[in-house]
Amino acid sequence: MLKERGQLKFEDKWPAMRLIVLKLLRQESVSPAEWQDLFYDVHLVCLWDEKGPSKLKEHLQEDIVQFIKQAQARVLSHREEQALLKAYIAEWRKFFTQCNYLPTPFRQLESSLQGKPATGTANLQTSNNKKGQSEESIVRKLMLDSWNESIFNDIKHRLQESAMKLVHAERNGEAFDSQLVIGVRESYVNLCSSIDDKMQIYRENFEAAYIQSTEMFYKLKGPEQLAANGVQAYMRYADNKLREEEARAQKYLEAGSNAVIQCCVKVLVGNTLPILLAECAPLIKAGETDRLQLMFRLLERVPEGVQPMLTELESHITQAGLADMVAAADIITQDSEKYVERLLELFRKFSMLVHDAFNDDPRFLTARDKAFKAVVNDTTVFKLELNTNKSIGAKSVAPESKCPELLANYCDMLLRRTPLSKRLTSEEIELRLRDVLLVLKYVSNKDVFMRYHKAHLTRRLILDASADSEKEEDMVEWLREVGMPADYVNKLARMFQDIKVSEDLNSQFRVSTTRHDAINIKILNAGAWARGSERVSVSLPVELEDYIPEVEEFYKKKHSGRKLQWYHHMSNGTITFANEVGRFDLDVTTFQMAVLFAWNQRPNEKVSYENLRLATELPDSELRRTLWSLVAFPKLKRQLLVYSPSVTIPKDFTEHTLFWINQEFCLIKNSRPQKRGKINLIGRLQLSTERSQLEDNHSIVQLRILRTQEAIIKILKMRKRITNAALQVELVDILKNMFLPSKKMIKEQLEWLIEHKYMKRDDDDINTFIYMA
Repeated sequence: MLKERGQLKFEDKWPAMRLIVLKLLRQESVSPAEWQDLFYDVHLVCLWDEKGPSKLKEHLQEDIVQFIKQAQARVLSHREEQALLKAYIAEWRKFFTQCNYLPTPFRQLESSLQGKPATGTANLQTSNNKKGQSEESIVRKLMLDSWNESIFNDIKHRLQESAMKLVHAERNGEAFDSQLVIGVRESYVNLCSSIDDKMQIYRENFEAAYIQSTEMFYKLKGPEQLAANGVQAYMRYADNKLREEEARAQKYLEAGSNAVIQCCVKVLVGNTLPILLAECAPLIKAGETDRLQLMFRLLERVPEGVQPMLTELESHITQAGLADMVAAADIITQDSEKYVERLLELFRKFSMLVHDAFNDDPRFLTARDKAFKAVVNDTTVFKLELNTNKSIGAKSVAPESKCPELLANYCDMLLRRTPLSKRLTSEEIELRLRDVLLVLKYVSNKDVFMRYHKAHLTRRLILDASADSEKEEDMVEWLREVGMPADYVNKLARMFQDIKVSEDLNSQFRVSTTRHDAINIKILNAGAWARGSERVSVSLPVELEDYIPEVEEFYKKKHSGRKLQWYHHMSNGTITFANEVGRFDLDVTTFQMAVLFAWNQRPNEKVSYENLRLATELPDSELRRTLWSLVAFPKLKRQLLVYSPSVTIPKDFTEHTLFWINQEFCLIKNSRPQKRGKINLIGRLQLSTERSQLEDNHSIVQLRILRTQEAIIKILKMRKRITNAALQVELVDILKNMFLPSKKMIKEQLEWLIEHKYMKRDDDDINTFIYMA
């Protein structure tokens, strides 16, 4: 029967309890009966003795501290460092194991000390705490704090020094039992009884000592390696050591301890950064991709370490690219195919460098793109002059790269029936066209490319000179995919529609006329095809004049209210030339036809330049150009026309220069005259007049002015008011797919729009613009 409250004394129960507690601390065998008795006695003391809980805690602490002092003596009896660590770890692990068992019987003590009501009967529980200890047990905390105060604080410096010496030995290649260091770390991690910061003791002691010893080691070893073996070997050393330290940190430090790696990076890389960067430019120039990859791995660990590498790469690509283009200037300025292939070769070379050395890191790809853009848009080798005084609001325009014109010429060579397109398969042509689009991505003045591409497409469609009509239409869609302006691309698509409609009209016209094989008409939409005021007057041969009313009458029946305009410079035909040698079919422009028909009724006469001008009514520049194509055609060994006196350029023709038919004209093949044959005399004359180049340049500039004005007004309509800086950013973003407006052009158009009351400056801030509705 239980005694009344206050009759049971702590002193009655403690001697028996103490024996079991000491057995538990020493990890001696405890019988089930003893284990149950300890539960029961703790319950009784806490329930029936008012001072029992505090006395029990006090005596328990004394025995724990006494046990720890004995353990400390056993540890300190070892003088040799590894033996000391082994002894400490063994004692600690035994003690830490008991930290999980000893608190179990004393739960009632914890409840009493915390002021919780005690239950009326003893709960003889024999298992660990099922609640999982949501907060630190009082007895467990007592045990850990006692170990910390009694033994750990006395010998922790010796422990740390011994552990760090072992790590130092490992760094020097010596072998030892790594579990010694790991065991010490575990004790630091588990010692802390604070619920708020479990890692405090570990971080402030073990990790701090580890970082300090690591820093001291590499501060000494790093400079030695650099001085003895040079920069290249040092980079390999630093890279290997950083990998080693990462693996070592995973073994000896708690997860998430990045401070030691940051320390190593600072010492091994940060302290030698200027020396490492000095090697960057020579390595890039030499294409040493393995060493660059090594440097990249190291510098990437340092804040802003990669930025100088980006600068060096961009500088190298720009300089090497331009040097290559200048060195090959004689070849590439004469041959657009060689030019484009040279650019693509450079692009592949630089892309391979970025891939092999920098793993296609987006920052390095951006640097490559910026540098390659500078090469593509450079005007050193050749430039496109767009200067014209006709433009409203633009007095002069800076020269631009001729790259877009040459890209368009190369596309023409691939899409037209040429020796190049004939020797390539359809797949190869597609690959090369895709390559052109790749280069086009870097071109600033894309509107120039579109202008020339359209001119070439016009020539191919009118002359029916396309190598593959499917590829032609594919190219238009690819241009759309790469972001070419929709209005440009839509006009190109409309051109294909017009050709298809013209084919149907031709079929109908041939049914309505008796001379159905002699003519092929193309009715084209002026909005999609027209190129300024290029119409040129010419007196057509009677044989052609007769067709014009017939075609117009036919068209009016089909489409009333539409007006036909004849573009004779875009027309061509085939005529038969006969002389004593043989008969030859000649593909000629309408202008060439008009000139040759002047001799149709008088084949043996000599005709002066002035009489030819009166007969053909061609402008002087066009007549000179056309005559030159008939007297000095590069592919002919015997020219169609002969003239006197001899000149070197068409501008030297005078009104008295005489021209006559070469009665010995024929085609020469294998050094033998042929009696039959066909020759194309059109060449590059078709669709281009002398003034068309000037008009093209003028229209490019004019269109840019209008586009810039439109974009400014669009931005202002949206924003109502905007600063100059913000306006320029938005403006470039809108126009970048066509061209990059110069600051001068933007300024001129802003002034023009202000002058014409489309916008105004803010009265209080001249750098802010306000939209005027």
